[in-house]
Formats: sequence, structure tokens, C-alpha cells
Amino acid sequence: MTGTPRTDTGRLMELLSVSLGAYYGDFTLAAASENLTASQGKALTVLRRGPAAMRSLADTLTCDASNMTGIIDRLEKRGLVRREPSPSDRRVKNVVLTAEGERVTDAIRARMSATREGLERLSAQDRDTLHSLLERVFVSQ
Repeated sequence: MTGTPRTDTGRLMELLSVSLGAYYGDFTLAAASENLTASQGKALTVLRRGPAAMRSLADTLTCDASNMTGIIDRLEKRGLVRREPSPSDRRVKNVVLTAEGERVTDAIRARMSATREGLERLSAQDRDTLHSLLERVFVSQ
């Protein structure tokens, strides 16, 4: 039966939904332990990859630009991010994670015990395979 999938796409989508729900719940509790909303925590996680323009952040987090402004305002007030002019277009403000923002992001990840324990049950080879598959499905679009 080479070439015939053992699991249909619908079943995979359902398992992804359950998995992402568990991850999101774990993430939300971890962010709350740092007195952050899930949206604020997600913004910090995105900024961990590097500075981003406000519009790009709003697109990545699939939220309205005005909502993104409020999220960033609150994070900036806590000293977790700062705004700085874009080197290529001074009209654009990039949002940059501060050292304290990095610490908080690390603390959120460290508190995600259910997710961490689940991933640690996988062998190193399985984690590498999962990484490769997730990149192929979601990153290489």
C-alpha cells in the first residue's frame, strides 16, 4: 500500500486542533503567571525572532492594527519592548524586545510544563522529524 496515507487529512487536522488547543492553554497559563494576556505573550514570542514593524506584528498575530498598538503600549509601559525608528524608513516604528522582555519570554517558555513534558516524551529523532514536518507544513508556504 505504498503511497496510501494511513491517516486522512481530516483526522490530522483534528489532532492538530487538539494539540494546538493544549499548547495554547499551557501558553495562556504561563503568560498569566507573568501578568500578561495571551496576546501580549504571543507578541513577545514573535519579537523573540527579531524586531518587527507594527503592521507586520498585527499581520502575524492576525489582529487589527489598533489592537496591536494597545498591546505594544502595555508591553512598553512594563519595559518589555521599546519602539525605535526603522533604519530603512523613519516613518515606520519597529518594536524591539528588551532584555527584560527576553527574560519574561524565557520564563513563559519555562512554565509551559505540559508542552515541554509532551515534547520530551519524544526521542531526539522524533523531535527532529516533528520539527522538519512542522516547517514543511507551516513555514515553507
